[in-house]
Amino acid sequence: MDLSANDPVTGHVRAGDLLWTPTPERVANANITAFMSWLEANRGLAFTNYPDLWEWSVTETDAFWQAIWDYNDIAAAAQPTAVLGQREMPGAQWFPGARLNYAENVMRREAPGEVALYYHSETVPVTPMYWDEFGPAVRILATRLRELGVKPGDRVASTLPNIPQAVIAMLATTSIGAIWTSVSPDFGWRGVLDRFRQLQPTVLICTGGYAYNGKAYDRSGEMRQIVDDLTCLEHVIYLPFGDVPAPAEGAHDWHALLDHPPVAAEDFAYHHGPFGMPLWILFSSGTTGLPKAITHSHGGILLEQLKLQRLNMNLSPGDVLFFYTTTGWMMWNFMVSSLVLGVKPLLYDGNPGYPEPDALWRMAAEAKVTLFGGSPAYADMLSKRGVVPRNKYDLSALECVMLAGSPVSPEVYAWFYRNVKRDLWLHVGSGGTDVCSGFTGGSCTLPTYAGEHQHRNLGVAAYAFNDAGQPVVDEVGEMVITRPLPSMPVKFWGDDENMTRYKDTYFDTWPGVWRQGDFFRVTPRGGTFVLGRSDATLNRFGVRIGTAEIYNVLEGIPEVDDAIVVNLDLPGGHFFMPMFVKLADGVTLDERIENEIKTRLRREYTPRHIPDKFIQVPAIPTTLTGKKLEVPVRRLLMGIPLEKAANTSAMADASALDAFIDYARTQHDYKM
Repeated sequence: MDLSANDPVTGHVRAGDLLWTPTPERVANANITAFMSWLEANRGLAFTNYPDLWEWSVTETDAFWQAIWDYNDIAAAAQPTAVLGQREMPGAQWFPGARLNYAENVMRREAPGEVALYYHSETVPVTPMYWDEFGPAVRILATRLRELGVKPGDRVASTLPNIPQAVIAMLATTSIGAIWTSVSPDFGWRGVLDRFRQLQPTVLICTGGYAYNGKAYDRSGEMRQIVDDLTCLEHVIYLPFGDVPAPAEGAHDWHALLDHPPVAAEDFAYHHGPFGMPLWILFSSGTTGLPKAITHSHGGILLEQLKLQRLNMNLSPGDVLFFYTTTGWMMWNFMVSSLVLGVKPLLYDGNPGYPEPDALWRMAAEAKVTLFGGSPAYADMLSKRGVVPRNKYDLSALECVMLAGSPVSPEVYAWFYRNVKRDLWLHVGSGGTDVCSGFTGGSCTLPTYAGEHQHRNLGVAAYAFNDAGQPVVDEVGEMVITRPLPSMPVKFWGDDENMTRYKDTYFDTWPGVWRQGDFFRVTPRGGTFVLGRSDATLNRFGVRIGTAEIYNVLEGIPEVDDAIVVNLDLPGGHFFMPMFVKLADGVTLDERIENEIKTRLRREYTPRHIPDKFIQVPAIPTTLTGKKLEVPVRRLLMGIPLEKAANTSAMADASALDAFIDYARTQHDYKM
């Protein structure tokens, strides 16, 4: 492994420091290397490195995605007649003529006697579920759903936790052409109804509670409220939880429903539909309004996940994939989609820090996890609690750590090399629920630089646009996608015929160009930085500042636990940029701490990065997946009422906004 002469992992790390370089053996054995060899043998195309392959993948769109189809031997009832029937965005028509089913492509991996997946919880040790149980359960439930009258296009909603039954239910639903949607059981009743009311599901699969941090939570009251409100429901399927009763009379017991003779694999008929047939519906966070019902397709998700996980994530049959997630985040859909590769997903239900802070690393060692994934917030928790997994666990099987969900600071990168494994591929990327995939990430054949995403993912024509709509390098701009992707939404459920909300969300700035809503910078070597949401713009005197730049600096200040910064445009061309800080227990904000923050921001960035005022708050408001609520905070400070500024049902802790509401009422520091 090639390290820089002065290894930055041992000292203070700054953005762009080289942290890791793959060995020649890793490059030679990488899936991306095998794919390039296949392209040369079967297409006569020779590529020597990842950047060249990426360039081809975004300029020769049809040739690239046809190669992905052929390389992965997609199971289809009818083959496509073209790659793109219509290529304009929005509305690109992928693989016209194809007829297929996502679940069938998963279930073709069925292998009796082999492990399908692993599961683990606060009370259940790492446990394998074999295909001998998993496969028949999917077919039995699918058959029972058909007998209950569930038809292709019907919506089946779930509030199950991250357990095998949720995966079984998703595959059973999608195998018969019904549309899956899911939230985690800790969602408040209003958050659930904000989502499910839009879809009018005919079936709800639920349970009576969940366990977290050593406690059992009875959700029967909320579930009854949800069931009573959803008058569209024809059936409720209830997975028992302790002695908590079912939320509706006549609910089907999960175990009784599956207590039927197995259906042989060769006797089960999958519902085949066009490439764009709706597969599942994911939801945006809904922090400032009704969550968007993002509808993905069978073909789009299948092709994108095969490309992403096999080539950009370097996963292979037999690998074990873990990502800490709930069933309400797109990362659950990503994780369970690894089944299509023959990878074994590891499901975990519970608090990642219970009963000890390193609980997930013990699990990773026991299950011989190949790829371990989590959010930057989880990494921050490990750092603050002094967890050093490499000193306690055998992580010899671990090849990659993946971080996703929000920007990652250079110090967090270095933490993994210091505390987990020195020869480790750290895969950090940015994507979204919008495409249920990643736009950036890279390849295990590339070096890792602190704070920097290695490269854009294959097929993703992502660029930084300036205000004139021109691509720029080494300059902060708007992240845009200039070529269609198969897993872009087929629609927002309930949107009008003209797809008005869809177009307003992604195509309101440059016609035919997808605007993701993130600040983005592409380095001369092809790496990228995602610098926070552009709709929470910090624009001071014409200089656009990514909030991630400011948060990165705070990583090295031990007194600061967390922070959120917003910028307000004031009359007369003036600005007011406050920073709200949550400090360590027992610490009070003082001039010394403020000066330390100012000094670091001035030294590492510019004087324009320095906030106008610092305010101590007891908590930082975030979504359920840990994203900071910069836009709602900005709206509150602008005088917008809470009910219009934020959707509190989408928050991890709605009370975290109280201090911001109080501050907005005073308005001593600024006038709007």
